[in-house]
Amino acid sequence: MLVNLNVREFVNETASNSPVPGGGSIAALAGALGVALATMVANLTVGKEKYAEVEAEMQEVIKKGDAIKAELLDLIDRDATSFDGVMQAFKMPKETDEEKAARTEKIQSEYKYAASVPMQTAELAMQIMDLAEVVVEKGNPNAVTDGAVAAMMSRTAVLSALLNVKINIGSIKDEAFVAEMKEKIATLEKKSQAREAEVLAKVKL
Repeated sequence: MLVNLNVREFVNETASNSPVPGGGSIAALAGALGVALATMVANLTVGKEKYAEVEAEMQEVIKKGDAIKAELLDLIDRDATSFDGVMQAFKMPKETDEEKAARTEKIQSEYKYAASVPMQTAELAMQIMDLAEVVVEKGNPNAVTDGAVAAMMSRTAVLSALLNVKINIGSIKDEAFVAEMKEKIATLEKKSQAREAEVLAKVKL
C-alpha cells in the first residue's frame, strides 16, 4: 500500500516509471496534508486557558479533521487502483456481439468509477476550507500561517483531483452522467479558489 511507504519511498516511487502514484493520489495526499495542518493548529489551541472560549470549536475541527484525513489517506490507494478496472475491462473477449456488448458496458462502468474516486477526493478536500478558516480566525495566532497553508493545500487538492475527473469523463458515453460531473467540476473549481482567497485574506501578518 502506498500509504505505508515512508516519505522518501513515496516520493521516489512517484518519480519512477511506475504509473502510480499519479496525480490523483498526489491530490489526495495534498488534501490529507492540508487537513493535517488545520488539525495541528487546533491541537495547538486546545487546553490553553487563553483560548478557552474557542475550545469547543477547536475540538470540532480536530474531530472533523481526523475523519477527513482518514478518508483522504484511503483515497491515495483507491485512486492508484481505480483505473485497474478499466484496463481489465479492455482485456475482455470481443469475439461475439454479446461479448462486445458486455465488454463495452464494463468499460463504461469502470470509467465511471475511475471518475468518481477523484471526485470524492475533490469534495472531501473542499471541506478543509471551513476548518482552515476556523483555525485562521480563532486558532493559536502563532500557527496562523499553518492554517493558511491548509487552505492552499485544500485548493490544490481540489483542482488536481478534478483534472483526473475531467480526463476520465472524456471516455464516458452517458451524457447525463457527464453533464452532472461537469456541473460539479465547475462549481468546485470556482468555489475552491474563492474560498482560498477568503481564508488567506484573514491572515494578518
